[in-house]
Amino acid sequence: MIGYLKIHLRRGHMENNDILIRLRYALDIKDTDMIKIFKMGGIAVTREELQTMLLKSKDNKAADSVEEKSASDENSNPCDNYTLESFLNGFIIFKRGKQESKSGESEKQAFMIKDSRTVNNVFLKKVKIALSLTSEDMLDIFNTAGINLSNSELSAVLRREGQRNYRVCGDKYAKCFLKGLASRYRER
Repeated sequence: MIGYLKIHLRRGHMENNDILIRLRYALDIKDTDMIKIFKMGGIAVTREELQTMLLKSKDNKAADSVEEKSASDENSNPCDNYTLESFLNGFIIFKRGKQESKSGESEKQAFMIKDSRTVNNVFLKKVKIALSLTSEDMLDIFNTAGINLSNSELSAVLRREGQRNYRVCGDKYAKCFLKGLASRYRER
């Protein structure tokens, strides 16, 4: 049914920095807001650290010479899974406000990214929550980017890993979602 939602871990795989860069562009998030969002997610980031995180990685930047490639590697700050998920958690708080914890519940938000295979799924879930998107909204965003998903296909990538109908979301779909977000939010 959803065989095309396989992950692509080969060359050209979208990195966490790319997700940050594309999300920032799609929603036109300013540097000061990015820093606030990271802080809300539990990570203190300086403007300089943010700028290096937002540099294109060597895989995505066409460097003409070996010197340029090594210089861009030295100047970039890779965004690991913990950092990306902290940003996404902060983004939810930034957009929706801090949720009051119920007595006996842990105030710290659980981290869902277990490995690089689950990054895109968690990214989609957390952006859906932060922007208060319905499933119809998400399907429209995908459709805007040229991807026609059914409700059950979308539901499969939004499920918790380990559930029966869970499917891994590939980079192509995450990129298309970001492209659709940019169309939706930048053209307002």
